[in-house]
Amino acid sequence: MTDQALFSLAGKVACVTGASSGLGQATASILAQNGAQVVGVARRKTALDAWSDTAPGETAVVAADLLAQTDCAELAAEIAKPFGPPDILINAAGVNTRVHADDVQPADWDQTLRLNLTIPFFLAQQFVPAMAERGWGRIVNFASLQSRRAFASGISYGASKGGVEQMTRAMAEAWSARGVLCNALAPGFFPTELTGPVFADPVKAQALADQTCIGRNGTMDDMVGPLLFLCSPASDYITGQVLFVDGGFTAK
Repeated sequence: MTDQALFSLAGKVACVTGASSGLGQATASILAQNGAQVVGVARRKTALDAWSDTAPGETAVVAADLLAQTDCAELAAEIAKPFGPPDILINAAGVNTRVHADDVQPADWDQTLRLNLTIPFFLAQQFVPAMAERGWGRIVNFASLQSRRAFASGISYGASKGGVEQMTRAMAEAWSARGVLCNALAPGFFPTELTGPVFADPVKAQALADQTCIGRNGTMDDMVGPLLFLCSPASDYITGQVLFVDGGFTAK
């Protein structure tokens, strides 16, 4: 296999949740640019349409409030309409309410775990049969620095992302023998809507950059290589792993 074929996504169908902004949108664009037919899923239809109108390659959108889903089977059927059932599922949608542990309410907790942990599992569960029938599939969950580190006002988010890390291993144990490989990306600090409060404070943003081994925060270009690796034949013997794309933040 040539180096180009090793990382090729030609002929693959991908679904990316959280595709209306941030790392989710960047992920959807990267996959489309590298040959996949991409279905972007998010709540904000206007933002999704704007992305699809300018994205490279073949794209489609499904506007859906993931938090409102009571049955992922219906959502999965909508996602499969444009190009067929996906070969690749990227669970990038997420929420961080940033509430101190003393003030967390059940609604904050439930919303965070539902969007960050529950929906990714049940959506994946819907797509695994078709992936397994083809003998090839990729599920990439979005973990976080908070999968392993505690941050201020991050108890519900950290709990959900710690769960994502272990869920990824459990998915791998359950599905890898059927050709469905399950891994996670754990981004460091990237400028997105979710991290807006951090990057709004230059002093805080620089302090975080100083905690990395490289000495800077992430850019969207830093996600290209790791993402293509986990979504392509290049990772055929990799499953149940969490790849930290954090400039060495967790190495210190």
